[in-house]
Amino acid sequence: MSTENLPQSPEQPPRKPRVAVVFGGRSSEHGISVVTAGAVLAAIDRTKYDVLPIGITGDGRWALTADEPERMAITERRTPSVDQLAETAEGAVVLSVDPANREVVYSEPGSVPKALGEVDVVFPVLHGPYGEDGTLQGLLELSGVPYVGAGVLASAVGQDKEYMKRVFTSFGLKVGPYVVIRPREWQRDEQAARKKIVDFAGEHGWPLFVKPARAGSSIGITKVDGPAGLDEAIAEAQRHDPKILVEAALTGREIECGVLEFEDGPRASVPAEIPPPSAHAYYDFEAKYIDATPGLVPAPLTAEETAEVRRLAVEAFEAASCEGLVRADFFLTDDGEFVINEINTMPGFTPISMYPQMWQKSGVSYPELVDRLLTAALNRPTGLR
Repeated sequence: MSTENLPQSPEQPPRKPRVAVVFGGRSSEHGISVVTAGAVLAAIDRTKYDVLPIGITGDGRWALTADEPERMAITERRTPSVDQLAETAEGAVVLSVDPANREVVYSEPGSVPKALGEVDVVFPVLHGPYGEDGTLQGLLELSGVPYVGAGVLASAVGQDKEYMKRVFTSFGLKVGPYVVIRPREWQRDEQAARKKIVDFAGEHGWPLFVKPARAGSSIGITKVDGPAGLDEAIAEAQRHDPKILVEAALTGREIECGVLEFEDGPRASVPAEIPPPSAHAYYDFEAKYIDATPGLVPAPLTAEETAEVRRLAVEAFEAASCEGLVRADFFLTDDGEFVINEINTMPGFTPISMYPQMWQKSGVSYPELVDRLLTAALNRPTGLR
């Protein structure tokens, strides 16, 4: 029988890739993650992608949130939260851990769970523990869902400042003097742990910077000018992380450089300089996000210095086995040497953040930056690679 005269089914248009933007989280950087998500949601090309915003509350609930970027901004010097954006106070989003099933399900107490459709790629804009540290990346690997940014190992290395420095040192990158106080050291003998820091100061001098070993956005960091301020600084750091890092102050200029993975490998942006903020003792959380202390982009460096810091930024990216993107932070010391301070595998991504600004000056706009990261993630397999 001929099918020539049978009615033909209209061709279905190809489905657009679906992006889950996951933000918020359980770390002290929750609010900045929400701000970042607002900027990313506003920049995603809706003609190319369907978008599913998923917020993680401070207590770890995955919530369905409104796709309203304008509600995710800093207002009256306060950062937003997922609880303010969640569709309900109890509903939860669940991602399957079956690699053959990328279906996302939404459930509320007393209601039948609702399928929200498949997710093709996750853009995790979480900062700090339980999101930027390899934990979420491990979940996505188990689920078989591609995602933007560094994998499990690189995320973990990039979050733990001690092991980050150990990796960099093993690859020949210069790091500044530091000492680590682990939780068991402090619990076993506080006096001995404190003496370890004082002895470090005796060798390298005051001031010191006391910080959580696994936090970012300059949260929990204290500049300590002498022994009298040490106990308070330790307590503040330990509010965010039981493991603390103490660094000697370096004299020099703060230089940052963005790294982005292109088809032919990672490339570095033009660098930026963070001038000393006039209203703050150093470049802390409020200077970064509340008062938005402007950086100098591009940094006023010589051609040789610019080439060197870009080379070192890519070296740091490769040393930690990063993927997608990284912001590498350096000190340019008075003797002309670049010392790497840290990398961020999911750097601040708000429009005023340094990473997008550096790429803007390098010829990659914010929407293009977001699109390039999503395209790279969709083209990259999960699993060992």
